Amino acid sequence: MNQIIEMTHPLIQHKITMLRDSQTSIKEFRELVKEISTLMWYEVTRDLPLKEVTIETPITSAQSKVISGIKMALVPILRSGLTMAEGIENIMPSIKIGHIGLYRETETLLPKDYYCKLPTDIESSQAVILEPMLATGRSVCAAVDILKEHQVKEIRVMSLIAAPEGIDLITGKYPDVKIYVCSVDKGLDERGFIVPGFGDAGDRMFGTK
Repeated sequence: MNQIIEMTHPLIQHKITMLRDSQTSIKEFRELVKEISTLMWYEVTRDLPLKEVTIETPITSAQSKVISGIKMALVPILRSGLTMAEGIENIMPSIKIGHIGLYRETETLLPKDYYCKLPTDIESSQAVILEPMLATGRSVCAAVDILKEHQVKEIRVMSLIAAPEGIDLITGKYPDVKIYVCSVDKGLDERGFIVPGFGDAGDRMFGTK
């Protein structure tokens, strides 16, 4: 299994460049995150199973395909993962959404959980964790741990950008988890931020510090 899927589509790469630009406004940043997440979702769902059904078109009856045999759930990591979920909801408005609240301690860089609310049938769903920045990987690992505690068997991760350190941590600990990213950057600085990255995603989305 190819565990890391890096998306090189020109539209995605163009929009990632706009995200990186420090002059991009809060409004534009949020819109870009939604747009990129929508584009990424096409790749994440590429292998969904299909079945044939009979429908009536305005002309005649026809055999056509619909998604079958799988349930999906989005699990954004609060708070910045919420904007990614909004982009996906635009094309899958009925998808179920859980929420995991994690924050990173400034000194230790270790994640601390403060909230978890998941769909009632999460154990039988394919869960997709949404985290704009896969930096140290510890927050995503904490989210994977929570999902595994709830008996989720298939877990995927969607991140806009990632650092090699975070990827190595997740692939080493969870070889069954697929990771979808738009860019694998150079690495982390002394504060645990991705370089070159685009700063703190939450702060840039919501105008906070």
